[in-house]
Amino acid sequence: MSEHVEWSEPETAAAPVAVALTPADAADAARLVAFGLQPKLQPARDQEYGELLRRYREDPAFARLADAVAAGLGLVVLEVSPRAGMAVTAAEDSVFAVRMGDYARRTAADSVDRFLHGLAHLAVAAMAFPRPEDLADDGYIGRVSVNGVDAFVRQACRRLEERAEEQGENTDPATDAPGLESAWRIWARRSSTGATKDARRLAGSTTGIIGKAVGFLTDSGFLQRTGDDNGGTYRTTARYQLQVRDMAGSAAMAELLELGIVPVTDGSATLLPAEDTDDLELVAGAGLPFHS
Repeated sequence: MSEHVEWSEPETAAAPVAVALTPADAADAARLVAFGLQPKLQPARDQEYGELLRRYREDPAFARLADAVAAGLGLVVLEVSPRAGMAVTAAEDSVFAVRMGDYARRTAADSVDRFLHGLAHLAVAAMAFPRPEDLADDGYIGRVSVNGVDAFVRQACRRLEERAEEQGENTDPATDAPGLESAWRIWARRSSTGATKDARRLAGSTTGIIGKAVGFLTDSGFLQRTGDDNGGTYRTTARYQLQVRDMAGSAAMAELLELGIVPVTDGSATLLPAEDTDDLELVAGAGLPFHS
């Protein structure tokens, strides 16, 4: 006689119950995005910011809600971390997008100066992250100076002039010539500091233009001023590294890098021609912190 054993279906684990998000959660998500729009604010120095960041990283539903709030405002979330906070950048159609024309009006620049301001931003990005691995390394901190950037661009001007002479094109460039071929003529003819008796930096001088550019980047939380040497020295922030990564791909930057000029990483004004450019190429493209 065999004993009958009744088998039962194994108990299944209870499905996790989704917690409905509330208007208060939406307010918290919007608050986190608002913190992200304050680039100088550091999470380590604001308890509420730090708590919202921690919630974003630990609560997927809240993270999706915050991402949706950002997307609705035309913002792209680059990174959410203790080092960068909620780092966002504005899409081209966002109300938060800063356009070159707006930036130029802030600096009282004419159409020619607007072009030079764009070149200054391009050069700052190149000097801040001189190698691809620097741009990829989260712990890397780039250092630039106003005089160093000016020296870098003038070195590029000399290289471009030499190239134009070799090609027998030392005249105004044709319409289909690369953008930098016309840039070097404009920059090289402009005074570095201006013509005041005490050699103060004029706004329209090349160091004045660079000063405006790094001032804008500092106000935007991309650079931090570290001293007054060499016209002003600056260090990069995590937000600037993320911004350059996100906007990499500029044709003008690619042209600048092909010249084989090595920007020194301590931000000083000394530049050396590359001995072997095969392993000294800068990141292949970088963009401006605003839209054209």
